Amino acid sequence: MDIYFIVSLLALGAFTGFFAGLFGIGGGGIMVPMLTLLFTQQQFPAEHIVHMALATSMAAIVPTAIASLRAHHKHQAVIWPVVVQITPGILLGTFAGTFLASYLSAAPLAIFFSCFMAFVALQMVLNRKPKPSRQLPGLFGMNATGSGIGAISALVAIGGGTLTVPFLVWCNVTLPVAIGTSAAVGLPIAISGAVGYITNGWNETNLPLYTLGYVYWPAVIAMACMSFFSAPLGAKLAHRLPIALLKKLFALLLVGLSAQMLFTIFG
Repeated sequence: MDIYFIVSLLALGAFTGFFAGLFGIGGGGIMVPMLTLLFTQQQFPAEHIVHMALATSMAAIVPTAIASLRAHHKHQAVIWPVVVQITPGILLGTFAGTFLASYLSAAPLAIFFSCFMAFVALQMVLNRKPKPSRQLPGLFGMNATGSGIGAISALVAIGGGTLTVPFLVWCNVTLPVAIGTSAAVGLPIAISGAVGYITNGWNETNLPLYTLGYVYWPAVIAMACMSFFSAPLGAKLAHRLPIALLKKLFALLLVGLSAQMLFTIFG
């Protein structure tokens, strides 16, 4: 590993942690395209680069999610009953989603990632208002929703914020509280996703040193060290910025990441 690679991972961890706390997104949406670029520059096996980026992001999200949820909890912005109700579906959907991702090649995964991020950005820009009478669903509905969020999160290695935040806002939860609750939901997503990718990559032989399954641990450690400290800064800022500005920044970030992912794979 050269010094550029190490410094890049540390900077990525700090950047990711800040935006994870700011938007409650876990950070995978930022890490995946950047790790894909960095792994490509390190000449890691091309057929596994996207899988490694997804898996490594999931593992790195764990400490980031812990730091982010703690910060949001201090602001009383986490609806814990919602977290408890949605977690069983989250765990099942995320773990199952890693199996599908492992069978797909790099190109379709990159296309799905980019299209999904662009779609979410569009929804945030359109700023559709929920019906005043809309409420959170019951236990069955929460678990079904959690399964869907978990499965898609595994395919794009996100902490679920890009789905959980719009869902909660649609159910008339205010944006700061939706971000905080999403940050808490990101923890079971990250744990289940990391375990799933380790399981699916366990028997792969053409992988770099220090890789367990598809998880590249030097990157996990470097990014986690920085994101654990930067996530609370983003969470603090999330409760000070205007909601309209938050949505615009969120959408802009997702569009940029979508373009970066496609350029790395097909450019």
